[in-house]
Amino acid sequence: MSKTTHAIPGTYVRMLFDYLEGQGHAADEVLAEPAPVADGGELSYSAQHWRMLLERAARHLDEPAIGLRVGATITPAHLGPLGYVLLASSGVPAALERYVRYQRLVHDVSPVGWRLDGDVLVLEWSAESRNVGLLVNQCGMAALVQFARDITGTGVSPLAVHFVEAQPADVAPYSAFFRCPLVFGAETTRVDYAAALLALPLRQPDPGLVAILERQVQIRVAELPQRDDLAQQVRSCIAAWLIKGEPLLDNIAVEMHMSGRTLRRKLEQGGWTFRALLDDTRLQMAHEYFRDKRLVLPEVALLLGYSEQSAFNRAFMRWTGDTPRLFRQKMFIGLAITQR
Repeated sequence: MSKTTHAIPGTYVRMLFDYLEGQGHAADEVLAEPAPVADGGELSYSAQHWRMLLERAARHLDEPAIGLRVGATITPAHLGPLGYVLLASSGVPAALERYVRYQRLVHDVSPVGWRLDGDVLVLEWSAESRNVGLLVNQCGMAALVQFARDITGTGVSPLAVHFVEAQPADVAPYSAFFRCPLVFGAETTRVDYAAALLALPLRQPDPGLVAILERQVQIRVAELPQRDDLAQQVRSCIAAWLIKGEPLLDNIAVEMHMSGRTLRRKLEQGGWTFRALLDDTRLQMAHEYFRDKRLVLPEVALLLGYSEQSAFNRAFMRWTGDTPRLFRQKMFIGLAITQR
């Protein structure tokens, strides 16, 4: 996904195409364009384009609340790599923090922030939400509420949902989906939850997505250089931990049933440091992620445990002397030459 202003990735836009197909419609005919394909590279959509697609679908189906129905079909896969990261979270607070931190990978339209107001958890979109249109806001708010229901395995509903737009003629679809008081003509776009939501455990993650993630990790670990057993065990643990964020020596040591001090000593005896293994594992996995044209650099950084692409860029420059973008360009040029 190229980082143009207000860019929305194809994985998210795919929700609309999937919804239409699920309703028995030829989505490419309804929307007058093809669906974003799985190997579509860095395909992205502007906020205006996304709004136009929703409006076309709403007119064709005569369904003014189609944004609600589309958002209700969200799956972790529609969030791309961020979906995997959210599934790997330890609880609702961690998932919420990660979503807010990485949400630009899903949309760059109207960022969501959160705060606690007494016993109320407030999720609030920025002022830009006033400009994107009711259908876009329907979809975004419904997707957030549905995702909260899915990852907690509950039917949890908000305390209230606030739309900046005027009240539509038919509010029944809103009441049926959100199952809470509705406020239209509000000052801000927001969803209020009971703060108790933060204490809910996450349900068992989607088995299909977890299997995909595990296969990716296993493949990448198998492709790492095979050296001594202890170092390889540490590499395996690091690779599995990267999806959750920065792997720490103490976390890895606990998984290997020893203290951090013991692990550090044993690695040193084998001529390794934990930092060297971490850097080496990240570099090898970066090489593999670069081969997947669906992943853009911010997503690769995320999958390697970096909260900011700038930190990934600095580390990669230290490892190779090239920026990730230049290295990837050289890699694809090399692959093209060898395939001639």
